[in-house]
Amino acid sequence: MRAGLAAFAVILAATTAHAGELRGRVVAVADGDTLTILDASRQQHRIRLAEIDAPEKRQPFGQRSKQSLSDLCYGRDAAIEDGGRDRYGRTIGRVSCAGIDANAEQVRRGMAWVFDRYATDRSLYAIQDEARAARRGLWSDPAPVPPWEYRAKR
Repeated sequence: MRAGLAAFAVILAATTAHAGELRGRVVAVADGDTLTILDASRQQHRIRLAEIDAPEKRQPFGQRSKQSLSDLCYGRDAAIEDGGRDRYGRTIGRVSCAGIDANAEQVRRGMAWVFDRYATDRSLYAIQDEARAARRGLWSDPAPVPPWEYRAKR
């Protein structure tokens, strides 16, 4: 009986250790902060990149932001730190594609803002400041409009 309980505890611990991470192949990129992965059991998961907000598709840099995330992740293996679900049922997470932190890289390329409302990784602000100073991506626009302001006006 004890051996059975011990084995169960080991299995439970192993399962729990990986419960917060998803892995799969990126099969679609919807925009600059949303993608879809296909996991090993052939189940699709729609992922919203945590802590950042990319321009909307019809906003300036919206299509370039989508292309940037596609260049980073499409067709590649991804690991996602599962941070829960948003109101649309998407998994919110930090995404690593081929070892690159896609969330930070989108900000570094000037293809997304740090989403102040949800940001917990303070290092993203330094990356954003660097992109702004270098006038990369959306920062080349003299007056870029954050997506949350763009959405509020629509």
